[in-house]
Amino acid sequence: MKIAPALKEAVSILCLVLVGGLGIAFGAPPAHRHRARTRVVERVDPAKDDITADDDPVVREIAVDALGHLKGSVVAVDPSNGRVLAVVNQKMAFSSGFEPCSTIKPFVAIAGLQEGVITRDTMLRVAKRRYMDLTEAMAHSNNKFFEQVGTQLGFQRVINYEQQLGLGQRVGFNIPDEQPGHLPPSPPAYGGVARMSSFGEGIRITPFQLASLEATLANGGTQYYLQYPRTDMDRQNFVPRVRAQFDIAPLLPDVRDGMLAAVMYGTAHRSYDPDGEQDLGKTGTCNDETMGGRLGWFVSYADQAHPKIVIVVLLHGGSRVISGPFASEIAGRIYRGLYERNYFAQADRTADSDRSAQFASASGNSQ
Repeated sequence: MKIAPALKEAVSILCLVLVGGLGIAFGAPPAHRHRARTRVVERVDPAKDDITADDDPVVREIAVDALGHLKGSVVAVDPSNGRVLAVVNQKMAFSSGFEPCSTIKPFVAIAGLQEGVITRDTMLRVAKRRYMDLTEAMAHSNNKFFEQVGTQLGFQRVINYEQQLGLGQRVGFNIPDEQPGHLPPSPPAYGGVARMSSFGEGIRITPFQLASLEATLANGGTQYYLQYPRTDMDRQNFVPRVRAQFDIAPLLPDVRDGMLAAVMYGTAHRSYDPDGEQDLGKTGTCNDETMGGRLGWFVSYADQAHPKIVIVVLLHGGSRVISGPFASEIAGRIYRGLYERNYFAQADRTADSDRSAQFASASGNSQ
């Protein structure tokens, strides 16, 4: 008796199903499944060539421990006077600069608010059935929102604000190793001013410049020259130097709310510590078109009422774990370490002492 072709095909399929089922029952993985790829993160000693004598020992120790063996850099600055507290991986920090990724967005927001392009309540369409205001766009680092803000501002206004804030220039005083970064002379070929306003396309920024910008947001609009005292005499004779004064205080609550939201529930939530010092920040993630690999930024300060420290974390590598959220986790470790070492309480006492000394000096001068 001949077996019909259709029956033969049905038997073959049934055999395959049974064999596959038995394989799974006895622990064999299905043939079509692949093992998850291992995410390899390059292990280095980021601090091995650093000169450590110039850094605050507590800040540096905690930053080095938090960064571990990651290829990255940490820059910490006092926003009340521009003093550099610590630089981990000084070679990377003093390099020619990197694309800022989404860390450019708070400064595009300031330009948009100042020019009346947006208010804190402006709702912009970011998807077919979705709109966002500034706080939510900052919290979730929405590119469409900031692309529209940048497009409405236009290239010339965006570049003017960035030049005023010190991009493409050295922002340090007597820091010979600092590099100026770069601003594009015309809209980038890829994405134009829209992508420049969401990813920082065409811009090269250094961790020092980003720390300077964040310190200006933190203290209410005073941009101090960054100073990195290298001798005992420099440290003893340290005097803050103002680079520029910006009338942006009325705009800052709108920007800070977005940065706080990023930490509370947005892209930077891995830095949040419910029991420690509250930070505000902005993440940035993008590909490094010049060096290859990926960049992960997080720029932040703590705390909102009385800012005591600005921390910039920059990560670089080929793994997809290199990202702004991961950089925010590193910053969170630093803030927790500082809190556990009572750094913020000591900073309060130091500030009170400085104010008392200034008052005594002023009283003496008035007599």
